[in-house]
Amino acid sequence: MKYTLDREAKALSISGDIDFDNFTQFAEPLIQGLDCRIIERHWGADRHQWLLDFEGTLLQLNYEFYGNSCWLSVERDDEFEVLEYLACLLTLK
Repeated sequence: MKYTLDREAKALSISGDIDFDNFTQFAEPLIQGLDCRIIERHWGADRHQWLLDFEGTLLQLNYEFYGNSCWLSVERDDEFEVLEYLACLLTLK
């Protein structure tokens, strides 16, 4: 897996072999490894969107089928440091 931070988008992109139909098998171990809690799961014909909690910070985990793109995002600029921390955790695994 490859991870890229984007401060402007307030996002942490995740690149790798992610299968839309088996997204849960990718996402649940990722979320567990980051010690996040799943609040909500939404999905449609071409997108998964999960709401997560990491120590009081709300995160969105998104995956779009057509763009084959997956990312974690936060709403506020001051929460970007959480994504920086999570990126460090991911690169250590």
